Amino acid sequence: MARTGFKMRTLHFSHAILGGMLLWVSIPAHAALQVFACEPEWAALIDELAADKASVYRATTAQQDVHRIQARPSLIAQVRKADLVICSGAELEVGWLPLLLRRAANPKVQPGKMGYFMAAEQVERLDVHATVDRSMGDVHAAGNPHVHLDPYRMMTIAQSLAKRLATIDPSNADFYHDQQQQFATRWQAAIKKWEQLALPLQGKTAVVHHKDWRYLLNWLGITTVASLEPKPGLPPNANHLARLNQQMKTAPAAMILRASYQAARPSQWLANKSGIPAIVLPYTVGGSDGAQDLFSLYDDTLQHLLNAIGASDLK
Repeated sequence: MARTGFKMRTLHFSHAILGGMLLWVSIPAHAALQVFACEPEWAALIDELAADKASVYRATTAQQDVHRIQARPSLIAQVRKADLVICSGAELEVGWLPLLLRRAANPKVQPGKMGYFMAAEQVERLDVHATVDRSMGDVHAAGNPHVHLDPYRMMTIAQSLAKRLATIDPSNADFYHDQQQQFATRWQAAIKKWEQLALPLQGKTAVVHHKDWRYLLNWLGITTVASLEPKPGLPPNANHLARLNQQMKTAPAAMILRASYQAARPSQWLANKSGIPAIVLPYTVGGSDGAQDLFSLYDDTLQHLLNAIGASDLK
């Protein structure tokens, strides 16, 4: 009997192990969607639309220039296990994303597959060039990729992304649809508020470090009159800055803008010489203490712009 009891206990133990193994194997079917986000703004949009249905890996931070990222082994490993890769596109990540995709060899996230989502491809882009050459500097033939700073384009991208999430993860399709609807309602209300507050900015002029702000300034009615870069992607130099200083003496701009990841020295030099305020904008989520999600990114950006022209605080 003792031996029989031992066999029964062994059998029960084996069943317990087998049951545990089956439970472990079944978890991936209900696990969170694995998302690789090239930039913080797209990680933040996934947070809005997918909530706890997705686990998001943020490949870059607001303090990095996403034009110049190394295809590190850690990034390759994250792409290898991703269900979805979401990036700006329009050649913004051309120096590193293709290499990541090739080395990761993940068939789900290759160009043309459902797991490959380029935000800029979902909307009409500004500054599309029929032809480009090196004499023009770092110009994107596919258009300006910094589309996340136009709230209307962001809303269109959110609609497209929710549909893509539902295609990849059909068991949660209704959830993604509902999240997108809620986001759209809140976002439209925010746009109305932002546009009312931004009225004093219409018709103002700005010197920019780079064309990061093309969509933002186009939306707000601010005109770019000069760039600290002699050509897109080329660092500011002393001769170019001196010419800009002369230009500002006859036609001063209202503000000088740079992103938090860009060098402070060129904009500060011009500000000191010209008396024009140099403003640091967050550019993306995490770019300032006040920009911790998509809504506060716009709130904080507008606050800085209004401060630059002496307008009232954002409320």
